[in-house]
Amino acid sequence: MTTTHGRYTWYELMTTDTKAAKVFYGKVLGWGTQEMPNPAMPYTLFTLAERPVAGLMTLPEQARAMGAPPSWVGYVGVDDVDATTQEITRLGGKIYMKPTDIPEVGRFAVVADPQGATFALLTRTDPAQGQAAPGTPGRAGWHELMAVDWEQAFAFYSKLFGWQKGEPVNMGEMGTYQLFTIGGEAIGGMFNKPPMLPVPFWLYYFNVAGIDAAAERVTAAGGHILNGPMQVPGGMWIVQCADPQNAMFALVGPKG
Repeated sequence: MTTTHGRYTWYELMTTDTKAAKVFYGKVLGWGTQEMPNPAMPYTLFTLAERPVAGLMTLPEQARAMGAPPSWVGYVGVDDVDATTQEITRLGGKIYMKPTDIPEVGRFAVVADPQGATFALLTRTDPAQGQAAPGTPGRAGWHELMAVDWEQAFAFYSKLFGWQKGEPVNMGEMGTYQLFTIGGEAIGGMFNKPPMLPVPFWLYYFNVAGIDAAAERVTAAGGHILNGPMQVPGGMWIVQCADPQNAMFALVGPKG
């Protein structure tokens, strides 16, 4: 088993206006861009200190026709994409894009859990690529699942990736926020989504050096603050946002 199995190794924004997204995330997170030579499907790398941190592409027409909105997708590293997609089907999930090779990168698939939350799988040719020290500004720092039933969701992901339960957090009327870990490291949490949210989904948090300044950058660049800033257990602060094309994302960092 590789060291990346069950860990998030890549993030990708599929949107309706890639030009606007480059400007927005450059202002908010300090990302640069690098165009990848692919006439069939233009693809942009978001970069930080000239190292790739995420991908950007136009939301496919087929996805638009199905009503899919602009959104972020997280890629979880696995040892064998084909075997994992078979296991997802066996466990009641869906395969949206069957295993496909990406030259010089690896093999991927786009899938959904049994409750409908979309994510992706990736077996990298270079397993070490895309990782960084926890807490690095501009990198993804947390992964949050808003589920229909978090306990059933956890059972699914635990079987699939070997995730284990961390400390539960009591959110009062909102119920339990269950942390999940891999290799002893807490990498995210899951809870039952509020009724006003129509579907379950994954929300990705990007690290910032100061939450207040980052929230100001979001609104100044044309984005929207949906919730926060608010403090979370452990002392960090979060803010949940939407970019100008309404793709949801979140930020996490210290006060300031």
